Amino acid sequence: MSVVTELKTRTPAETQLLQLAEARGENENARRPAIEALRRDGLPTRKVEAWHYTDLRALVGRRIKDDAAVASLKAGDDAILEPLLANSVVICLDDPVSAHLPDGVMATSSSSVADWQASPNHLDRSIDTIRALSAAFGASSAKIAVSSKTSVDTPIELRPAAGSDSHFYAQVSVGEGASATFVERLEGDGSPAPSTGVSTLTIADRANVLWIVDQEKGAEASHLGQLNVTIGADAVFRLFVLNAGGGLVRYEVHAETVGEGADVQIRGANLLKDGQHVDVTTTLNHRVPNTTATETFRNVVTGGHGVFQGMIKVAKGAQKTDAKMACNSLLLSDEGDFSAKPELEIFADDVQCGHGATAGEIDADHLFYLMSRGIPEATARALLVKAFLGEVVEELEDEAIVEALEARIDTWLDTHA
Repeated sequence: MSVVTELKTRTPAETQLLQLAEARGENENARRPAIEALRRDGLPTRKVEAWHYTDLRALVGRRIKDDAAVASLKAGDDAILEPLLANSVVICLDDPVSAHLPDGVMATSSSSVADWQASPNHLDRSIDTIRALSAAFGASSAKIAVSSKTSVDTPIELRPAAGSDSHFYAQVSVGEGASATFVERLEGDGSPAPSTGVSTLTIADRANVLWIVDQEKGAEASHLGQLNVTIGADAVFRLFVLNAGGGLVRYEVHAETVGEGADVQIRGANLLKDGQHVDVTTTLNHRVPNTTATETFRNVVTGGHGVFQGMIKVAKGAQKTDAKMACNSLLLSDEGDFSAKPELEIFADDVQCGHGATAGEIDADHLFYLMSRGIPEATARALLVKAFLGEVVEELEDEAIVEALEARIDTWLDTHA
């Protein structure tokens, strides 16, 4: 007797999202299983713990409402963007072979698909939502490798295909004792077309990697991103995430230490205005003894809704783990809000772990101090906001990178704050 799996009732937005995936027309055999899984399970709602603050099913429905909206989804401007960092080499992820790369760096196209049947987030469903969407939309796949003992002085900017409706799967490896800086560039027009980006980063022993996420999507754009990292012995992984755009954005970071002496440093700034929903969800998995991690996010809210979910997990036997997490929000308007959920899950007894979250307005005493010295109120407020964000940016300790990120932040503040 055959067994028929009952499919869940789909909303119009889910149906139209699947129609968009089916219309891609390429790599049918690779895309079909993911499409069928999404057809069966649908998009996650707030009943799924990992998506409790980001009801994807409902939020997507607010942006993809009817057939006319679906018909209007198209690639955006092909305008050439200047790299975030000067002298960067740009790798277009839909055609990585064309890049002129530094010595010791290789880039090739790939037919690999993100493994959506294995979820890195223990709070997610049996399938990984972002990876499944990546596979369903036939994401462009690329492999980038940095050879062992190679010090790459030129920043490497990873750029998806032009337009809002872009999907990529990047597999990056950095060899033993090597060092490199990567910029994940996420920009696009105001189209509601959904985009996805999944990256895997393997850092070998004694390697050093800085990864910067520059997300400045259009006001109506939806983007779902994920970065999965494994860090070897005595290796250093530094990450900076800047969310300064997008209508519906979720960016996940899943880091795992697999060698003793590994160090993880995560910093980020979320800048929110009216109409936005921005969610950053992270898991730091300490698998072996003697590893360290610090994670700090600063959020400036003038409107919209922001989310931070952070989990520090310490496995049994991962003694001497030292890990700390903080999420600090500055609320500049009653029209916006921010939800923070830092968590610890510890199965070792000789560790130092902590987490915290704060939310508040500009300190009235600080504001009064500046104004009493002749600084106009608007200027004084701007200085305090910039100082609030500057603390996490300046920890990168690279003048060129700090200046580039501060310029991005200043532009946003001048417009929205």
